[in-house]
Amino acid sequence: MTDDTDTAAEPFQDMSLDELREEIEDIDRGIVELIARRTYVADTVAQVKAEKDLPTTDESQEERVMERAGQNAAHFEVDSNLVKAIFRLLIEMNKAEQRQSR
Repeated sequence: MTDDTDTAAEPFQDMSLDELREEIEDIDRGIVELIARRTYVADTVAQVKAEKDLPTTDESQEERVMERAGQNAAHFEVDSNLVKAIFRLLIEMNKAEQRQSR
């Protein structure tokens, strides 16, 4: 890990187990909020696609999303395969919902 990552972890080193678990709960809540926001925007994209009679799948856009996911994973020193798997799941769920709504 880089010095930046080590520095970011320092505030957590002196926290109790209960405090660390509370921090994880806050982070989890934030993750869910971001997934909800992403889903809302993806639903709006689906509406625009339906109005313009565009296909549900846009492989070039999916590739760009996956590339960004990998870059962000590298930037934050998170396992790229894990991040890409999460984004693949989000994309597939959005596509399934788009197909059902048409």
